[in-house]
Amino acid sequence: MESIFNPRVHAGAYDEFLIEALPRARAQRAWTPDDGAFPALYLSHGAPPLFNDGHWQRQLFDWAQRRPKPRSILIVSAHWETAPLSLSATAAATPLVYDFGGFHPRYYAMKYPTPDVAGLAARVAAVMPDGEPVYQHASRGLDHGAWVPLMAMYPLADVPVLQMSMPTADPDRLMSIGARLRELRSEGVLVIGSGYTTHGLPFLTREMVFGHVPAWSSDFDAWIADALGRGDVDALAAYTRAPGMPYAHPTPEHYIPIFVTLGAAADPTRPVTTIVDGYSTGFSKRSFETID
Repeated sequence: MESIFNPRVHAGAYDEFLIEALPRARAQRAWTPDDGAFPALYLSHGAPPLFNDGHWQRQLFDWAQRRPKPRSILIVSAHWETAPLSLSATAAATPLVYDFGGFHPRYYAMKYPTPDVAGLAARVAAVMPDGEPVYQHASRGLDHGAWVPLMAMYPLADVPVLQMSMPTADPDRLMSIGARLRELRSEGVLVIGSGYTTHGLPFLTREMVFGHVPAWSSDFDAWIADALGRGDVDALAAYTRAPGMPYAHPTPEHYIPIFVTLGAAADPTRPVTTIVDGYSTGFSKRSFETID
């Protein structure tokens, strides 16, 4: 555990965040069946520089603190697309995947040694239909779409975390997979789809780095906020025709985790609650929780 909080590894805003967050994290009570089901989440997960954004970290952490600590976390990330449906390593201290380049060396030294998660892996395999085989990767670690936001939400690394791949980009099939996970929420499992509400990396400009929000990003964000507010799953599935496309999502992987989240909701057509909004480098950070 000491390596997570080593000041020689972490610097700046993340150190300041930890000073405030760790006492609260240690005092957080554990989930019990009387607490009922967790909501499902869709997170715009951010890249490693999220650790320099104290406000964003506190938004994620405060959401986690408003609820009891989950028994375990199942997360689907934009950064793992593979079929058949696959699960990450389950042993304690799951390794991290540093699937990024060009950042400060300290980000490649970060650790997040979560507990053994074999029990959740068995439950996930059990709830999937015969036509959805599950492959267990013995050594596949957590990629940054998982560990970056979770280090802000649960900085003690004391919640077991299992990552699941996206075996398809088809919204209906992802909704069906999410629906299979729905019952786990009543068992203390936090189900998360992790992507980014807009992710037009090929169109990133210097002006965006310094705060400019392009119309394609704000238009897509306004469209998705409206569709989510109406519970319009059909419109969300037809995202390729949305305002701002294809600039907002030149490829779909950061958008489609939303369908696992909505599928895991008791009623995917109910309006959701936004828990993070605004922009970072011109991209929408919109994140939300489902409401049962």
